[in-house]
Amino acid sequence: MKNINTQVNIAGLKLKNPVITASGSFGFGREYSEYMDLNKLGGISVKGLTLKPRQGNRPPRIAETPAGILNSVGLQNPGVEAFIKNEIPFLRQFDTAIIANIAGNTVEDYCQMAEILSDADIDAIELNLSCPNTKEGCMIFGISPNGVASITNQVKKYCKKPLIVKLTPNVTNIMAIAEAAEAGGADAVSLINTILGMAIDINTRRPILANNFGGLSGPAVKPVALRMVYEAATRVKIPVIGMGGISTADDAIEFMLAGASAVMVGTANFAYPAVCVEIADGIATYIQKHNYDNIYDIIGKLELNT
Repeated sequence: MKNINTQVNIAGLKLKNPVITASGSFGFGREYSEYMDLNKLGGISVKGLTLKPRQGNRPPRIAETPAGILNSVGLQNPGVEAFIKNEIPFLRQFDTAIIANIAGNTVEDYCQMAEILSDADIDAIELNLSCPNTKEGCMIFGISPNGVASITNQVKKYCKKPLIVKLTPNVTNIMAIAEAAEAGGADAVSLINTILGMAIDINTRRPILANNFGGLSGPAVKPVALRMVYEAATRVKIPVIGMGGISTADDAIEFMLAGASAVMVGTANFAYPAVCVEIADGIATYIQKHNYDNIYDIIGKLELNT
């Protein structure tokens, strides 16, 4: 294969290829480094961080569903200071971008984390306004345009890194939400996060998840994600990062044709730990096969039926 240019620029964040591991599915990369070369990734969005360590929700926290999984982990993580001390040095061994995903209960939490991480050795911050698995914070800020614009504006004042705002699909108008993030000062948006769902054990007559509800991810959500990414990309000028059910290079290319400048891969990592490298290689093969000059020849090139 000739040298294919798959580099993308996300608001100043330069990635060698457009494949990023989605937050929550990849931890901090340690376990996956035993199965794949992390140097081949465009970036890693690390497990969602909170200001202080968090234990998460009680188990059961995962339930398999047709073509996907429900998760209600509840943002279990070691806290932002432990991440800076213990995880960044490990990740910096590899030539890949580090994106810190942050989640808070209050606006002050988000702002404080953005300020702390702006002085840390990371490349971008992903503002999680979309986690459906907690009883406070996160999604309550992300379900209205005013809420999204307001918190993005506040966090932006403390953020010295490119700010990616992660959007929830659990809204009626994703275009208005994406526009609100842009108006608030977001440098990029990422979508979709999980769709709120439920699974029931018919023998106990109780929900399988201890938290009753969880976020649905995996191939089942892909058609919804594609539609929302397309809608967002047609309404904002900032880069869009697409995710939701991406399992193959073909899936990723669909998202890029729909307008995504990069993609994030989540649930597929559980089934095949090296899938992100395979997807990145597959994108390069597609570009070569169609004799395109670079990856920007496919981004946003969807032609709607008339």
